[in-house]
Amino acid sequence: MGFTDWIIPLITVFVLIYAAVKRVDVFGAFCEGASEGLKTCADILPALVLLLVCIGMFRASGAVEFLTDALQPICKALGFPSEVVPLVILRPFSGSGSMAVYNEIASSVGADTFAERVAATLIGSSETTFYTAAVYFGAVKCKKTRCAVPAALTADCTAWIVCGAVVYLFFGR
Repeated sequence: MGFTDWIIPLITVFVLIYAAVKRVDVFGAFCEGASEGLKTCADILPALVLLLVCIGMFRASGAVEFLTDALQPICKALGFPSEVVPLVILRPFSGSGSMAVYNEIASSVGADTFAERVAATLIGSSETTFYTAAVYFGAVKCKKTRCAVPAALTADCTAWIVCGAVVYLFFGR
């Protein structure tokens, strides 16, 4: 057994000893924290349910396929794999949805292909912007997001462009 196997138990023992020395009611503090966590979950649940319903409706409506077909000529002109377009569309909204699209890409075009490498790079370099905004802004009850979402989307687009260029340069067709 290595040292890393003992880190969590050591931290737990340290916290319990520290709490005993400071005479802290560990059980009461834990229950209070759990209660606050449940209140936070209840506060952000409506935003998450709305987001998940909207994503489901967006995918079921065929809008993803429509946008993919519409963007295919541009992708072909830029040398961007059109198989990855649904991932680009869904990634800002849903992590699980984009992972499902990634798995579909990897299984249909195969591993170590240009499209799969671009998809893997996009998964690793971008964020589920709208999901994250719904969770964090919902948790603090912030209704005016100002420039946060546009700035986050700009960062995602920058990551997609830079990482796409890097993948193309290193793993080109």
